[in-house]
Amino acid sequence: MKVENKQLLIITHLSQLLDLVTGFGGFIVPLVLWLTKRDSVIDMDEHGKAIVNFQISMILYALACIPLILLCGLGFLGIIAVGLLCLIFPIVNAIKVSNGEDPYYPLSIKFV
Repeated sequence: MKVENKQLLIITHLSQLLDLVTGFGGFIVPLVLWLTKRDSVIDMDEHGKAIVNFQISMILYALACIPLILLCGLGFLGIIAVGLLCLIFPIVNAIKVSNGEDPYYPLSIKFV
């Protein structure tokens, strides 16, 4: 039986900010929360997929910016943009979840 747990959904979105502290926790923690709770929490499957797709997309965009650093430093702008997206959208989507809205992550490629 599934239960509604907005607090866990909010924590799942905000756990992406662990990237700022650990460098990789922002991918692992939401992934573990999604895999363990997707069958027991309402909407966890939808939110978890959105988060994992966003994190994988941001990792790929950051990796694509590395060679662009060698070309007149254009990659630095890309890295800054990816960093801002990874900082802003987990907070915005945590607020949306607390208001009962669906999450939206721009530039996400659907892998899962």
